Order: sequence, then C-alpha cells, then structure tokens
Amino acid sequence: MGGYARPEKTALSLLRVQDVNFGFNGTAVLKGVTFSLEPGEFVGLVGPNGVGKSTLLKVISGLLPGASGQVALLARPLRTYRPQEVARLIAHVPQSAALDFAFTVREVVLMGRSPYLGRFQLEGPRDRAIADQAMRLTDTLHLARRFVNTLSGGERQRVLLARALAQQPRILLLDEPTNNLDIRHQLTLMELVRKLAHEQGLGVIAAIHDLPLAARFCDRVLLLSQGVIVASGSPLEVFTPHTLVQAFGVEAVVEHEPVTGGLRLTPLRPAS
Repeated sequence: MGGYARPEKTALSLLRVQDVNFGFNGTAVLKGVTFSLEPGEFVGLVGPNGVGKSTLLKVISGLLPGASGQVALLARPLRTYRPQEVARLIAHVPQSAALDFAFTVREVVLMGRSPYLGRFQLEGPRDRAIADQAMRLTDTLHLARRFVNTLSGGERQRVLLARALAQQPRILLLDEPTNNLDIRHQLTLMELVRKLAHEQGLGVIAAIHDLPLAARFCDRVLLLSQGVIVASGSPLEVFTPHTLVQAFGVEAVVEHEPVTGGLRLTPLRPAS
C-alpha cells in the first residue's frame, strides 16, 4: 500500500493483558480482564454502554495509568516503555477529539509522524508521503487543504483514523470508529481495517456498538459486561441468543448470512 508499509509479522503476541483491574473513585470498572492480541487479528470489543470498553482501550494505550495486573507489548511490560516508544507501537482513535483549531487536514494527519521526529525536527518527504497515503486509504486526501474545524463529524472521524495510520503502528485501537459515518463509509472503514490487519499484520481492537458490523468483519469478539470479559471467540461462538439475552437484555434471532458468509442478528424484543 505505497507509503504505508508495515514490518513483517512476528511470532510474539503483539499484546497480552493479564488480570487487569481498574477503577475510578473506588468504583471498579475493569475486573480481572485477560486476553491477547496476535498479529493480523481484527478483534471486536462489544458490550452494553458503560461497561468499560473505552476505559480498557485507554488502559492498553497507556492513557490511564494505575491499573493493576499486567499489560505487555511484544512481551515487554507497558510501564517500561517511554511515551514516544508506545506511540510508535499503538495508535488510539477516540470516539471524539477536540479539533476546533485552525489546522488543515494535512497538518493534523502529519501529527501522526511526531513519534518519529526530534523535538524541533520538521517532516521530510517520507513523512509527507506516508501522510498522503494514509489520507488516500481513508478517503480524506481531497480534504487535505480544508481546516478541520469546518468538517462534518464523519469527515473528522476519518481524519483521526488517517492520523493514526500515519503513525504506522503495530496496534490500532478504535473506539466506536463508525460513529457519525454514513453507511458507505462504515463499510469502507471496516473493510480497510480488516485488510490492514490481514495483509499487513496490524493488530486491531475496535470497540463496536453495531453488532452486525462486528459479526461481519471481526475475526474474534470479546464481550465485556460489568467490567468482565464474559465471552471470547469467533462471532459465531459469541453472538448466540443466550449471550445476547445475558449481556444486552435483548431477545434476538441469530442466523447464517448466505451472501456475506457471516451472521445476521435480528433483535426481537427486550428480554423479560
């Protein structure tokens, strides 16, 4: 993919999370969370609102220090990395970010190159080529000269993804990445992320609200409920009528989708 070349796959797990606990003001948010992320995996993090999905992504990326347990990147504890080293390995795309400043889209995407630059070093031709390729992949190159504070919510979301790809990370953390996107860009984004994982060995964890999208595109699903991973496996293994009742309180029909080869989830009613 042009300037967005990735390192070769490694035999090491990209990420190992072991017995992680975290809370705010004495309230437990994450409770004994354990899982791993391998190169080339697209993992969906699903669960009801307020169960700790965003918190887990922030703990993994080092944005929320103070968790107990172990988070290891490439078999090395997260706490031993310098922030610049973490930024070269992990890119985190939040649900929303303050972009109400007078920077162009190209300037924002080039900020993704900062982990590779010295304190006062300017971007070079290679940095600009990588940023342009990230914008092509996210369908934002035509917006390059626009100011970010003039963009729609969906356009901003794609710019944030382009900035993350410009970091050339090994791990991509996405928090509700399809929010504010129209149907075409939802499908385009999910297909792009899956392609980056499968073809370039990127490890992806995406907190996804849309269960049918997660069922269609994700290789593996982690179901988080009340701060605990209650199910982990393929979409077929996790999205069952029983787990949907237990985790979401919704009765649903789960069927094989012959066109995509995935699952069709049809919510019926709140569970009594």
